[in-house]
Amino acid sequence: MLRKHLSAFVGVSLGLTCLAGAQAKKEEAAAKEEAKPAAPAKTTASAALKDPSKATEKAPDKFEAKFVTTAGEFTIEVTREWSPLGADRFYNLVKIGYFEDVAFFRVIDGFMAQFGIHGDPAVSSVWRRAQIKDDPKGKASNVPGTITFATAGPNTRTTQFFINFGKNTFLDSQGFTPFGKVVEGIENVNAIYKGYGEGAPRGRGPSQAQIQSRGNEYLKKSFPKLTYIKSVTLITD
Repeated sequence: MLRKHLSAFVGVSLGLTCLAGAQAKKEEAAAKEEAKPAAPAKTTASAALKDPSKATEKAPDKFEAKFVTTAGEFTIEVTREWSPLGADRFYNLVKIGYFEDVAFFRVIDGFMAQFGIHGDPAVSSVWRRAQIKDDPKGKASNVPGTITFATAGPNTRTTQFFINFGKNTFLDSQGFTPFGKVVEGIENVNAIYKGYGEGAPRGRGPSQAQIQSRGNEYLKKSFPKLTYIKSVTLITD
């Protein structure tokens, strides 16, 4: 009888020990899980939106980016050889999610469609100072469907771009260096709203100064028909 009681006691003890061991392992695994660092991608991208020094990756030799806009979708192919510094800047802007709710604010029929001022003035003011140097010209020309940086003079490229509607080869000698071209969806590029034309003060379109200071609040109130970029994503990396 005593032996039977001892066996039962030992069995219960072993069972409790196993349960305790299993519980301890669970707690240890949970502690390790909690100690893991959170995935950095979103945080890094968010930080880079306000700090251009965090967005300095080198672009691949060739890559494609898909634009989703309120006028439809289109894809551009970037060739880094055409404009290395320009390609790198565009690549980084796409990766950090810069092009979300960004307007085509200056669209002139037969000439070009310009975009790139961020809808949040706090973001646009930081990037407005993040200038990059010019790339050597001559690798590609401003023909229909090419994408190029808009500038305010030598070595002033930041985040503003234009897509050529016409054969604007006269821009080549002025330092406007294309870095990519539309390879799919050109009909949607041509559908970008053109009704406001040239920007103020020369035309009746949006004022760049007002966009910089007031952002999308100004654009959506005063120019409700503008075409917007919803997102740009890398589809070949």
